Amino acid sequence: MAFAVMSLCLTFQTHARENSDSIAAAADSAYIHGDFMTAASLYEDIIENFGVNATVYMNLGNCWYKQDEIARAVLCYERAYLLDPSDDDIRFNLELARTKTVDKVNPKNRFLPAVWFASVRSSLDVRQWSVSVIVLFALTVLCVGLLMFSKKYSVRKISLGFASIFFVFSILSFIFAFTQMGNISERNAAIIMVPSVTVKSTPIESGTDLFTIHEGRKVEILDSGMKEWVEIRLEDGNTGWLPLSAIEII
Repeated sequence: MAFAVMSLCLTFQTHARENSDSIAAAADSAYIHGDFMTAASLYEDIIENFGVNATVYMNLGNCWYKQDEIARAVLCYERAYLLDPSDDDIRFNLELARTKTVDKVNPKNRFLPAVWFASVRSSLDVRQWSVSVIVLFALTVLCVGLLMFSKKYSVRKISLGFASIFFVFSILSFIFAFTQMGNISERNAAIIMVPSVTVKSTPIESGTDLFTIHEGRKVEILDSGMKEWVEIRLEDGNTGWLPLSAIEII
């Protein structure tokens, strides 16, 4: 019975993969022939029916970029980057799309260790960091085994050193994987999807106007407890409230 269920699951996964590949091929063909709207629709079908994928999100972003839908392009590139920050093509396309937005970002000075941490973390995706944790921990266990059972002092000394190094790097890899997974699950960032929106001091239309931001701008969500308003923060530290309808969560 268990074997039959497993076979059924494998068959289903195989068919799903074939269907996904078939739609992706059709989408790629439409893109190559300049039918970007059809290609975008097909890529969206893949995401809706077969799950999120960094490559598909990047291709979808390319479709919107070709149609000069910059906000939608930035949104897709941001989602792709969230899933795979190690992909150079995604990072390049995102930066290129950002040059097309109205607002030019001037982030406040960041703490150097935080910059280093983010840079290292983005060098691999969640899956790759998870594999690193397993490999490094296995090497740690191996070195500990040599330390415990070897009778040679030189071998035990070297094993202790490598065990310490592997253990520290396994912990760091775990932290990088955990924080990346947290970024994916929390989704506390969004993209402005309307041509422009005025940020208010309070979550009401009569609130004081603070500043105006434009489509394609990335914002951090601080408070989404209000029904129709969200409190946001920009890269430069400015905060305020804007209508929920003006944004889309990354």
